[in-house]
Amino acid sequence: MTEKKPKSSLRENTEAIIIAIIIAMFIRTFIIQAFKIPSGSMLETLQIGDQILVNKFIYGIKIPFTEGKTLIPVKDPQKGDIVVFKYPEDPSKDFIKRVVATGGDTLEIIDKNLYVNSKKVEGETYAVHKAKDIIPGNFSSRDNLRKIKVPENKLFVMGDNRDNSHDSRFWGFVDLTSVRGEAFIIYWSWNKDKIVPIWNSVRWSRIGDILR
Repeated sequence: MTEKKPKSSLRENTEAIIIAIIIAMFIRTFIIQAFKIPSGSMLETLQIGDQILVNKFIYGIKIPFTEGKTLIPVKDPQKGDIVVFKYPEDPSKDFIKRVVATGGDTLEIIDKNLYVNSKKVEGETYAVHKAKDIIPGNFSSRDNLRKIKVPENKLFVMGDNRDNSHDSRFWGFVDLTSVRGEAFIIYWSWNKDKIVPIWNSVRWSRIGDILR
């Protein structure tokens, strides 16, 4: 009977690092991923410099390298969800917006007012309009959009900063396979305009905020 040769400390450390990397990659791919907010299209809900966590499991487990095919479906995005998705015009970029209509819904915008299934959407406390002017629909789809129907397996998304958001009003629908997950919490927030003293740059009151 022979004794097992003990592992060297180098081998043990290497194995621990490899296992940690595999676990981190698994979590990032299937469960939770961090994102940073670079623009003001979701003001006031999300500020520039907010760092958020996105639940990637909630809409189902997607098979890597298959352009979004779902292995285990859970649920589809619902109206009101804040979602991160691949930008349809450049899939290498990630966008974040709020779902306002899903497959089968009709949607139109009349003088900044949103109508879904012919009913005016009320109670959107997160939606803000900072511009007083109203642009006619023949010049821009920002404030006026003719009635359209959202195709099945598609989403219509808009930023909460309604007058300053590049969203479905301009480039169309988001495919369900392009959705990465639902944003659910702010874990860090940094105001780059306040760097001195350094503790003033951290928005302490926003850390831990649950997104709705």
